[in-house]
Amino acid sequence: MPVVPTGSAGASSRKRSAEPGENPPGHEREAKKACWGILTSQGLQERERERGQIMCSALHMTVSKWLLFTAEGSWADRSPLHEAASQGRLLALRTLLSQGYPANIVTIDHVTPLHEACLSGHVACVRALINAGANVNATTIDGVTPLFNGCAAGSSVCVELLLQHGANPWTTHAHHPSALHEACKRGSRECVESLLSRGVDPDYEVPHLGSALYMSCLHNHSGCSQVLLHRGADVNRGRGEETPLHAAVASDNEEQISLLLDFGADVNLRDCNNLRPVEIAPPGGKAQQLLQAHNVSPRSLCELCRINIRNLIGRSRLKFLQQLPLPSLLTQYLEYT
Repeated sequence: MPVVPTGSAGASSRKRSAEPGENPPGHEREAKKACWGILTSQGLQERERERGQIMCSALHMTVSKWLLFTAEGSWADRSPLHEAASQGRLLALRTLLSQGYPANIVTIDHVTPLHEACLSGHVACVRALINAGANVNATTIDGVTPLFNGCAAGSSVCVELLLQHGANPWTTHAHHPSALHEACKRGSRECVESLLSRGVDPDYEVPHLGSALYMSCLHNHSGCSQVLLHRGADVNRGRGEETPLHAAVASDNEEQISLLLDFGADVNLRDCNNLRPVEIAPPGGKAQQLLQAHNVSPRSLCELCRINIRNLIGRSRLKFLQQLPLPSLLTQYLEYT
């Protein structure tokens, strides 16, 4: 029986292990470990992704529920007293007050029944709430007062009633809503007169709205503009570089433009786009014709004197014009009456 040499078998084995394309011993185990590591990593990433999606969904549901609760709460916490004041049901309101409902009960937004009554212009309800001790200077979370709501409703009776009972006509914060601006926006001349008679500055500005005169010109309320100018409002003070005349010209409001020009509006002032009022006037409109006529005919000496005398007297002393030893005709001329 032939004997197979052991040396040739070892050589053959070594040859097979050394042939190209074949893995060395232990490589398969390492490859399996690497593959398992990749699968494990992918599995962890997938689980993390799923966990993140679940958390996002839960957060979204929580926020949605909170917003829904807030939206419902702002109405759900309105008391029967709020409803009665809003709808002007005086008998129901008096009954609720007699049953112990506090006159200063507030919603989640700090809205009081007095806010509601003023916003709807229900004078009898306003009077009943004030007599029951309602705070005339209560403010909502947005800084809105009953006085502001009265001006928004255009109710001069509500405004006067609030002022008589100690309502503060001045805005306590620069960014809070201004009752004077709201009255000018709504065109309530009587409300403007009531506020100015209590010492409100006719030149008071709100940063994003500008002056009260600018507001009345922007919304085409010549009556409010006339009251403000008679009280000494600066005819050229608007919003930023834009003057009340710019606002009136943009609306092509002939009455407003004539009023501003009579009180000395400067036709050469430029807005933020470096444009004069005549340059923004609608082509062929009344505003353009007025301004062009004004440019070719200078102011009369009487007009210049009136403007300068009023400026010298000063806004705070214009109310004393009647007391000056002047002929009534001259006094009326200085007062634009």
